[in-house]
Amino acid sequence: MSKKRVIVTGGSGMAGKWVVKDLVDNGYEVVNLDIVPMKDRLVRTVITDLTDAGQVFNALSMTTVQHEFSPSIRPEPIDAIVHFAAIPRIMTHPDNEVFRINVMGTYNVLDAASKLGIKKVIIASSETTYGVVFADLYRDPLYFPLDENYPTNDRHPTDSYATSKVINETTARMFHERSGMDIYAFRIGNVIDVNDYENFPKFFADPEFRRRITWSYIDVRDLAQACRLGIEKDGLGFEIFNVAADDVSSDIPTQELLNRFYPNVPVKKELGEFETLLSNEKIKRVLGFKQQHNWRMYVKA
Repeated sequence: MSKKRVIVTGGSGMAGKWVVKDLVDNGYEVVNLDIVPMKDRLVRTVITDLTDAGQVFNALSMTTVQHEFSPSIRPEPIDAIVHFAAIPRIMTHPDNEVFRINVMGTYNVLDAASKLGIKKVIIASSETTYGVVFADLYRDPLYFPLDENYPTNDRHPTDSYATSKVINETTARMFHERSGMDIYAFRIGNVIDVNDYENFPKFFADPEFRRRITWSYIDVRDLAQACRLGIEKDGLGFEIFNVAADDVSSDIPTQELLNRFYPNVPVKKELGEFETLLSNEKIKRVLGFKQQHNWRMYVKA
């Protein structure tokens, strides 16, 4: 049986490199599209400006073999795309550039994928779509836990980054309706790299610091697992999934965090002692996601 061929965009980035590694470790043939090569050269990188539709169309129709001296360098069909390339936050680029790059990059990837007959795309959306993280001032959500049914179109975010992600979800739904392709939008919580656990004692000392992200987190390796599960699950059409750890990134129980920082927000269900406020129930139920890494494995509370 031949390997599945997957394109990862943004595979040179902090989260993307773990997605690439997980796919390679599980027998996938992977090519990275990015503006810089991967540091460890685990797979071949095609330098691609995703805001240029012509470059995207060409890159998605290139060969996925790793070396130009391979027995065959003929392009073969792509099985899936994991689209992570983006400006990952506000305040690093002008707001209009954050919006332009994130929206046009996603549009171009989905447009080319649909015209090339690629049947599966996973796009990186964000917990910021709930309108809390990058609001000008602290803003209460409508309810907890934040789930995929939350009315982001009624309670709009107010920043360019989150707005770009809401638009990308709408674009993804449109391309699914047009082509029938499976597109899964992952609303990803705060991504924690392996070395980031050393910062958790600082988080514990100042619980308000992570109030805006409602103390969410997801280990990069668990995020990579979620992407692979998404690739392996066919036939869902367009779906949105929160990707978050089972627990909060705090040594304070969830209810106490709510009492201190969100006392006026309705809570729709009974919560476990340290249960996440960014619900991951759907991805566990539908894709079979199981958290493998939590902060207690690496940090002493």
